[in-house]
Amino acid sequence: MNEKPDVLNNHAIRLAADGNFDDAIACLKRAVMLDQNNYLLWYNMGITYRDSGDLESAQKALETAFRLNPDNMEVVETLAYVCMIQKKLSDAEQVCEFGLSQNQLNPKMWNLLGIINFQKEFYEDASECFERALSLNAFDGDALYNLRDTYLELGNNDAAAECNRRLAELAIK
Repeated sequence: MNEKPDVLNNHAIRLAADGNFDDAIACLKRAVMLDQNNYLLWYNMGITYRDSGDLESAQKALETAFRLNPDNMEVVETLAYVCMIQKKLSDAEQVCEFGLSQNQLNPKMWNLLGIINFQKEFYEDASECFERALSLNAFDGDALYNLRDTYLELGNNDAAAECNRRLAELAIK
């Protein structure tokens, strides 16, 4: 095999797509040994670990990618998501707040922050985040679904029904 980081990275992506996570991670580990400052290699390693179910290793790799390139919103979003699914809500919230400090117009980041607030049972804050996500992308079915659930938790059945109506419209299109 050619020992170039980009070749190893591409091979790892193909292996991971076939479900061969162990070999994919081995390729990515070799690639980062050759190019330790390549955030994309660390990001792909984080994604591969995430997809394999090793969330702790995913977080570590994504944190490295973030340190190398904090301006890449895919890295920020993925790191926040991995922290959130591990129930590391304060870590996830910090990453989201950083992401929003870089770009207040990122609907995915607002949706993630809403999910974090929902999990913390801060339903008013969650609804504000989901509403903000939808103000930025009215066709975001995930944010709309999350907003509906939040409205139900808040006892706002009329607003939840409106969300259901809009979800039905999105399903038609």
